[in-house]
Amino acid sequence: MNLNQEPIIIGSDHAAYPLKQIIKTWLIDNNFQVEDKGTDSIESVDYPDYGIKVASLISKGQFSRGILLCGTGLGMSMVANRFAHVRGALCNNLFSAKMSRQHNDANLLIMGGRVIGDILALEIIKTWLETPFEGGRHQQRLDKFDKFDKFDNLLD
Repeated sequence: MNLNQEPIIIGSDHAAYPLKQIIKTWLIDNNFQVEDKGTDSIESVDYPDYGIKVASLISKGQFSRGILLCGTGLGMSMVANRFAHVRGALCNNLFSAKMSRQHNDANLLIMGGRVIGDILALEIIKTWLETPFEGGRHQQRLDKFDKFDKFDNLLD
């Protein structure tokens, strides 16, 4: 893999903990620095706690890319996309992963641990990490996001 291996922040709830461990190992094996914000077991937890930890650090610019996982990915998507400057993409297939980067410059990949298997998850991550943002007309569209970011003041 020929990537700029910037640090990746990762988090999950209990439902996706096993998949998070597989992903974390794969990232480390591929020379990525990984900041794991939990959870640390399959014991039941509230997914927003972990989504907030990861998304807030992306929002503040402390990490440029991250991965969030829960049972379906839906809850983490809802939490993450409430933060300014977070473009979280729920991707359960390769095409969505590619387009989320190419057209949307997604900085947070979200997947459902009960929806996809390990092999597909790793292929989605590889595609997401390798796909560059095209810019151009897509940047103009993303610039419109910043006009209605409501939560900037809450982060200071």
